[in-house]
Amino acid sequence: QVQLVESGGGLVQAGGSLRLSCAASRSIFSFSVMDWYRQAPGKQRELVAGIYSGGSTNYADSVKGRFTISRDGAKNTVYLQMNSLKPDDTAVYYCRVTFLGNAYWGQGTQVTVSS
Repeated sequence: QVQLVESGGGLVQAGGSLRLSCAASRSIFSFSVMDWYRQAPGKQRELVAGIYSGGSTNYADSVKGRFTISRDGAKNTVYLQMNSLKPDDTAVYYCRVTFLGNAYWGQGTQVTVSS
């Protein structure tokens, strides 16, 4: 069993920044990859960024150059630094991991970007 708790969402103006956190209930190195997803109203959930246990990262084209995923093993936490935010980034952001064949999701944190 894995618990994930996201935090850091909020309301920000276009061009602003936010940093999201995802705290895991066990060592983040237990997971082969930790992902951030987002879901906007009326849209499907989409992958935003991922960080692998070895440290490599990947990003959706829509956020490359603006978002950075990182981690702190001592805190069992993964971060998503979001800069140059746009109204299109408005969504609920979720943390996801797979552990022993099961997918675990956090409760999500709302990010709203005003124009």
